[in-house]
Amino acid sequence: MRPLHPVSPGMRTMLGISFFVLFIAFWAWITLGGHVNRIFLADPLSMLRDGWRLLVEDRFWLDILITIWRVFGGFVLASVVAVPIGIAMGAWKPVEAFLEPFVSFARYLPASAFIPLLILWAGIGELEKLLVIFVGSVFQIILIVAVKVGSTRRDLVEAAYTLGSTNNGIVKRVIMPANAPEIAETLRLVLGWAWTYVIVAELIGSSSGIGYMIINSQSRLATGQIIFGIIVIGLIGLLSDFAFKAFNRWLFPWSLA
Repeated sequence: MRPLHPVSPGMRTMLGISFFVLFIAFWAWITLGGHVNRIFLADPLSMLRDGWRLLVEDRFWLDILITIWRVFGGFVLASVVAVPIGIAMGAWKPVEAFLEPFVSFARYLPASAFIPLLILWAGIGELEKLLVIFVGSVFQIILIVAVKVGSTRRDLVEAAYTLGSTNNGIVKRVIMPANAPEIAETLRLVLGWAWTYVIVAELIGSSSGIGYMIINSQSRLATGQIIFGIIVIGLIGLLSDFAFKAFNRWLFPWSLA
């Protein structure tokens, strides 16, 4: 294998699937073969049975829908606030000098540390869950978008000025179109992080959601249900990631050149 040499789409798909096959085979070997106590790690077949029971008898699909709503609700709120601020920080250096120290400080604060305060401020309802995801996502988006916008090619900006563009026109007609694909890619990455925040939010003061099911299953040593919940999160995240990529390719075809 040559370093950095690309592989064909078919080979990439085959290699990706083969890893999952090997992983499941190893999982089945250590559990069904008796190498690990099934109390601590359920085997794949037991996990599937427990998952089916959750979906049919316990209406786990409602918990899945609730969690999806929380993730996308908090993520959309964070994006609506963060993207304009990030563009402003990247485009105008005084704005960056004013906001960047605080944003850099805030992005290191774990979202879970705010949960006690958010419960006091917003209760234990849906608003608190949305705010946990908002806090965990907004500062990351702001800083990454600001960095992307701040690295806009200067030759494009100078060319626009030469053609008579105004300051506002530079932002609308040069900076935003040039960085729109990168901003969309940033949102795709942060959406993955949002899934970690919602599980943390659902572990405390919640009566529904995937995280609530997982913590309840832990108290009963139902490792099959725990693993099923984790796999559901991974599958939803993978599907949303593929959908985000396809939407970005459709929305910004010039970024493929």
